[in-house]
Amino acid sequence: MTVENMNEALYEKMKAEQNGFRKFLLSLPPEEILNHAYEYTIREDILSIVENSDSLSEKEVKGLLSSRCPITDVYRRFNKYDYNVMDNIRDCIREEGEFLCDRTRDTKGRDSR
Repeated sequence: MTVENMNEALYEKMKAEQNGFRKFLLSLPPEEILNHAYEYTIREDILSIVENSDSLSEKEVKGLLSSRCPITDVYRRFNKYDYNVMDNIRDCIREEGEFLCDRTRDTKGRDSR
């Protein structure tokens, strides 16, 4: 089996896993579905990366294929990383606030001319 075929097999396996997770979520009450929204979104991102990536090595693909639940395993590892999404969001809020303030000031300056 070529690496390309293994990548395709991995994607199909992960897609089936994600479809099962989606069906599970849809069986829950709306409030409980919302509790899993972040997980669902990250899992969708993982699936998208695997679908559009040819950068995984043969060893990595083989390892992931050996997993019973590769998306779940990757998601669990992702959650262990020490990163702070909130810091990124704060930076974006500040940057957007400054951008909009500058744009408003530039617009007002042109209007007074």
